[in-house]
Amino acid sequence: MCRPNQTIRGTGKLSTVPFLKMNGLGNQIIVADMRGRPGRVTPEAAIAINATPGTKFDQIMAIHDSRTPGTAYYIEIINSDGSRAQACGNGMRCVTQFLASEGDLDAFTFESVAGILFGKVEADGLITVDMGTPKFAWFEIPLAEEFADTRQIELQIGPIDAPVLHSPSVASMGNPHATFWVHNDVWSYALDRFGPMLENHPIFPERANISLAQVLTPDRMILRTWERGAGLTQACGTAACAAVVNGARTRRTARKVTVTLPGGDLTVEWRPDDHVTLTGPSELEWTGTLDPVSGIWARNEVAA
Repeated sequence: MCRPNQTIRGTGKLSTVPFLKMNGLGNQIIVADMRGRPGRVTPEAAIAINATPGTKFDQIMAIHDSRTPGTAYYIEIINSDGSRAQACGNGMRCVTQFLASEGDLDAFTFESVAGILFGKVEADGLITVDMGTPKFAWFEIPLAEEFADTRQIELQIGPIDAPVLHSPSVASMGNPHATFWVHNDVWSYALDRFGPMLENHPIFPERANISLAQVLTPDRMILRTWERGAGLTQACGTAACAAVVNGARTRRTARKVTVTLPGGDLTVEWRPDDHVTLTGPSELEWTGTLDPVSGIWARNEVAA
């Protein structure tokens, strides 16, 4: 862990809730330690924290005391717009790294809205998270109307006779995902323009994460994602999981794939037991304290 030696204040009163500014392949994560404390990180606090350049983030991972026997902690996930998220693979790796740094344990069982998740620090320092099992039924994702086959649904952007994007594969990895398959470079598409429209399309009653996937070989793909509630990000772990699962069930990819995101590579495996694992790095940037109600924060300067 980093050792603070001086406090640099943000604005207002200093709180006593510790947090860590981390990233998973550039996916900006704040881990808030709410253990032993009542209350939650409020939407107003999340919006206020994200409004400051120094603490802009994609997701807050709030660690709470366990609610269910057999689990170590309950994890609540908050997007930068203050909305609640069900799952975040990159964030779970950051949480696992932080908890492992506290003592002798290197593996943890977590509870979240998405269900029971598992995190482990590997011998090489990379972190693997078991993200559970994917869901494909239209009402589980969920979609607003029935589709018998969610490997390809009727959804497109652009002219009917020449759509720019069309026929995504959809699935849930604890949160809804739509994977659009493209043959061109994923950077040649204006995802910053299409993303908001598709995220909020009426077919997705809970909104959705929107990804562009370019399959290079059966075990390699390039992925770019517009995240629900966060926008364009450097990496989205659950989107990588959904893309590999969707790739395998449409026979575009194998069940173990290296996924290259703007922030770097993740390894995703859809195991024979139907669980999906996500392996990659995480990084601690700095530590601080925050008020989980107002979002007022302060940074701890690290000793050289």
